Amino acid sequence: MAKYLSFTFALIVALALLYFYPMLNSYEQMDQISYNVTYKATTNFVDSVRMKGYITPTMYNDYQKELGRTDNLFDVQLEHDQKKYTPVYTDPADPSTFKGEYGVNYEGFFNEQILAKLFPDNNLPLNDPSRKYLLRVGDTFSVTVKNKNMTKAMLVRDFLNNGNTGDPTRIFIPYGGMVLNEDY
Repeated sequence: MAKYLSFTFALIVALALLYFYPMLNSYEQMDQISYNVTYKATTNFVDSVRMKGYITPTMYNDYQKELGRTDNLFDVQLEHDQKKYTPVYTDPADPSTFKGEYGVNYEGFFNEQILAKLFPDNNLPLNDPSRKYLLRVGDTFSVTVKNKNMTKAMLVRDFLNNGNTGDPTRIFIPYGGMVLNEDY
C-alpha cells in the first residue's frame, strides 16, 4: 500500500513540475515582452515630446494604445518641470538691490494640469491647436510607468509558493530628459 501511495505522490509531483514550470516560464517571458513593449513605447513617446516641444491628444492616445497592447493596467505619471529665471535681490521689496544675477527655479506640472490641457471639457477636435500642451527648450519632461495588476507569472508563482507577492509592480520604467526643441 505504501508503495502505491509513494508512486501516486511521485506521479502528482512529476505532473505538477511538467505542467507548472513550463507555464511559469512562458508567463515570465510574457512579462519580459510586456516590459520591452512598455519601455519602447515610453521612450518613443518621451523622446518625441522632447524633440517636438509639445504633446498633442493624438500623441498621448497613441502612447496609451501601445501600453494597452500588453494586457496590463498601468499607472502613468507625467511630469513637466518648467525652467524659470528669477532676479536675485538682497531686499525683494526694493528694486534697487538687484544683485545682477538670476536664480534658476523649476515649476512642476503633473498629470492633472497636462491632461486638463490635452482633454478639456469641451467639444473641440483632437487636432485643435488649443489642445496642444507646449514645453520650452531647457524644460524637463519625464514619464514614470508601473503596472497596477498582478501578472500571470506572479499569480502562478504565488500559487506554487503558497504566498502573497503583495506589491504587483513588475514593470517600472522611469524615463525623461531635457526638452531639446520647440517645433510649434
